[in-house]
Amino acid sequence: MTPFDRLKKLADKQGLSINDVEAKIGLGKNTLYSWKRKVPSGTNLTKVADFFDVSTDYLLGRDHQGTRTADLTDDDVIFTYQGKPLSKEDKELIKRLMNGKD
Repeated sequence: MTPFDRLKKLADKQGLSINDVEAKIGLGKNTLYSWKRKVPSGTNLTKVADFFDVSTDYLLGRDHQGTRTADLTDDDVIFTYQGKPLSKEDKELIKRLMNGKD
C-alpha cells in the first residue's frame, strides 16, 4: 500500500475527496495526487498526518496502527470525531463512560 492509498483510505473514512483534503489543508489542486508516483515531501506529509491525526510513519507504511496517543485529561490536545472537535462536555462524558459511570 502506497502513501496515496493510505491517504485515500483516510479521506474515504471521513467522506472526503482528495481535492477536499487539499483545500482544507491549503495545498494546491492535485498536489496529493502526485503521491501516486513519487514520495511525498516532508512538509505535505506532516500536514496530512496532522489533519487525519495519524503518524507520518503510518502514511509511509512503517507503522500499521497509524494512531497517536493522548490522554483525555490533556487540555492542550484537541480530540476530534469525524473531523469535528469534541467539546469539554463530550470529553467528560467519555471519561465517565470509560470509568463505568453513567
